[in-house]
Formats: sequence, structure tokens, C-alpha cells
Amino acid sequence: MSADNRPPVPVPAATVILVREEAGRLQVYLLRRSQTSGFMPGSYVFPGGLVDDRDRDDALWLTHGDLAPDALGDRLGQAGGGFDPLCHGVAAVRETFEEAGVLLARPRMPAQGDFGRAGERRLAESPAHGWFTQLVVSGGWVLSLSALSRWARWVTPERMPRRFDTRFFVAVLPPGQACRPDMQETTAGIWISPRDALVENINGNMPLSPPTLATLHEFLSIPTLKQLQTVLSGRNWGEPIMPRLVPLAKERQFVLLMPWDPMYGRNENEIRLGDVESLVLPAAEPFARVWHCDGLFRPIR
Repeated sequence: MSADNRPPVPVPAATVILVREEAGRLQVYLLRRSQTSGFMPGSYVFPGGLVDDRDRDDALWLTHGDLAPDALGDRLGQAGGGFDPLCHGVAAVRETFEEAGVLLARPRMPAQGDFGRAGERRLAESPAHGWFTQLVVSGGWVLSLSALSRWARWVTPERMPRRFDTRFFVAVLPPGQACRPDMQETTAGIWISPRDALVENINGNMPLSPPTLATLHEFLSIPTLKQLQTVLSGRNWGEPIMPRLVPLAKERQFVLLMPWDPMYGRNENEIRLGDVESLVLPAAEPFARVWHCDGLFRPIR
């Protein structure tokens, strides 16, 4: 909380759930955040980050994107409530390239646009502010905003010191491209099925952030890319998901109640949590609350 006891205002952010199908099974790409990160250090997440000032240059990006304004709103949602489909879409593409090395773009002209050269510049130049804008303009790239689909909107709990209002997009790995962590913000990357990732989280081998954990649970019922495309065709942003943080007596432990938890709207003194360690659920079980302990988030009853 801030000095006047008001929660910090959430900062706009964008995340991309990269997917592919391997041996008939849907997989997602997860990156491990650096242990020195100021938010979710060591956790496995989807590529993403803050909406940058450079992402808000509408005049520039409307000439370097593959969707006109009307089509952009139809595809990614209408502007409003702090959401701008263009700047959020640009941030999603930029962060996916910065963190995972996948460029959701095409060259404007056949002679322009070299994915290999762009990858080299990413590793050499990405720490510099504005490097992505320079890359796009000088390389003649057109961002594939049409490759993004809406998934969900997550807002960090009010009691967290850093808060984000994040739009989660879905994109299929483009043919001929491969993922590669930047070894700065992200130190490892893996393609994995949602079920296997959830099992590894319960085992303590792959700490997942709460939005990642919840998203992977949703993907359990979507085994193939064809079925995913069907789901995405009718997908809107829906209501924002803002977990409620309930502290525990033990230091640095807390429980997150999801909006669908029956106790979500109750007074804190009415919420009975009991021995949370004994309430941990199996990896694929539906859940409405998550226990945080020693850097791990585990679903509980």
C-alpha cells in the first residue's frame, strides 16, 4: 500500500501465450524469470512485460502493423478503460521478441526483413531503450497483430507492492522460428504440455505464477491447435481477474482467492483457511485459491 493507504495503480502490460502442436499435443512456451527480477523472480511465465512509451506512437505503428484501426478493434477489442488495442498489441509483439526471440512480423518487401539478422540485433541491442522501434523501421518489418488473439485480463492483487493490468494474448509459433530466452530477464525456456507443467509446479521443479497456473488449467481441456482456434474465435476479454490476497500468520506466506472462490467477497475475519499445507490439490484438480510459500504457488482446497 502507498503512504495514504491506497493500493498502487496497476501498470498496463501485455503477455503472449505462445503455443504449438507437437506429436498431436498442444504445448506452451514458458520462460523462467531471472532470480534478480523485481517481480516473480525464478518463476516460469509466458513472455510479456510493460507497455512502453514507444509502444504508444500510433502514427508510427499504424504504418508498421498489418491491421487497420477498425480491424484492430474487431480483432483485439475496442479501446477503453485504459486499454488500447494498438499499443497493447505492439507491446505483446515486442516483449515476445525481446524475451523469447520469436518475431511476430513479416517483411514489407521480399528484399527486406532478415529473421536471422533481427535475432542477432535482439541479443546485441535489446537493453537499449527504443531498439525495437529502430529494428522495425530500419528492417522494413510489418507487425503481425492479426496473429494475436484475446485470452484474459489479469490485475495484480491490491496488497502487492507492484501491480499490473495485463492483457493475455494467444499466438501460434510462426513456421521456421524457434524460441530462445534472452539470458537477461529470462534465464531458461521450455516447450511443455499444460498438464506436465502443472505437475512440475506441484513437485516444486517449475514454479508457476498464479496467472500462468490458472491459464494452464484452462488449457487442459484444449488438447489441439484446431480446438484452440475454435475457442479463440468466440473469445472476448471478459471480466478482469483480480485475485484477493489474504496474509497468513507465517511470515511471507499468503493465500490468493480467485474471484470464483465463494469466500472472495467476505470480510477477512470470516475467511477460515486452516492448515493450508494439508489442503494442496493434485496438479489437474480445479481450484479457487492458491497458497504461496517459499516462492511456490500451489492450488489448495
